[in-house]
Amino acid sequence: MTDFLQLLFSGMATGAIYALAALGFTLLWQASGTINFAQGEFVMLPAFMMLGFLSMGAPLAVSFVLTVVLAVFLLGWVFKRGLVDPLFKYGMMPIVVATIGLSIAMRNGLRAGYSAEAHPFPSLFADKLFNIASVTITLADVGTFALALVLVFATQAFMTKTVTGRAMQAVAQNTESASVLGINVPRMIFYAFAINAVLAVAAALLVTPTYLAKFDMGESLGNKAFFAAIIGGFNNSRGALLGGLIVGVAENLAAAYISPAYKDAVALVIFMVVILFKPQGLLGKKEERKV
Repeated sequence: MTDFLQLLFSGMATGAIYALAALGFTLLWQASGTINFAQGEFVMLPAFMMLGFLSMGAPLAVSFVLTVVLAVFLLGWVFKRGLVDPLFKYGMMPIVVATIGLSIAMRNGLRAGYSAEAHPFPSLFADKLFNIASVTITLADVGTFALALVLVFATQAFMTKTVTGRAMQAVAQNTESASVLGINVPRMIFYAFAINAVLAVAAALLVTPTYLAKFDMGESLGNKAFFAAIIGGFNNSRGALLGGLIVGVAENLAAAYISPAYKDAVALVIFMVVILFKPQGLLGKKEERKV
């Protein structure tokens, strides 16, 4: 029983990491009707940005703030204006293909231009252990899970309880009607990309001490995050958390009780079962959109 609880708690911490990345998928879909398959790389790049500022002698907090500013510009404004805006009028498929290409370009560009090695990243939390009923829990696991909860519920509250958040969702649901109602459509869409960039930096801060900063860290993270977003419900921020926890815990249990070889496959199996029997996800809802 102790081993099971240990796997459960560590799996929840891993799942919180997946949830943070999955939150980007759900946010962009809820607020702009966009799917970004470079989401994993959007977490990877800020990790290297923060490492760059740290190498210049900046404290971690300052590095985080500077990276947020840079990420909002590059992963928010430049990404929207340079890739999404020109392709949006042609439908979703060109954006999907373009973001897949972007993810490949970002990985290989970083490997060729910077390093193919894994780099350690400082943790936000002290190296402290808690022993509760013979189950060992790290402060990093507790902190990551707690901050993931805060970010997920804060995003959900913003999208559903604020005027700006509801306006962003209205734009995604029906761009033409939103414009007629006086909503500034370009501004609302930019807000979605800017918030996604900030969340990506927060995810990088929490994820990278575990994953290490390496050029391909976004590939696995992006895949698991996409599965988590679909499992939980692509149009529900809380679904990102639920999906992430399901994937993280299932991976840990499969690796321990079946075989480590099945660790990466379990997320795909759960994903396939969910889309077969509940295509909108466990917490998602059916929707119709008009651009």
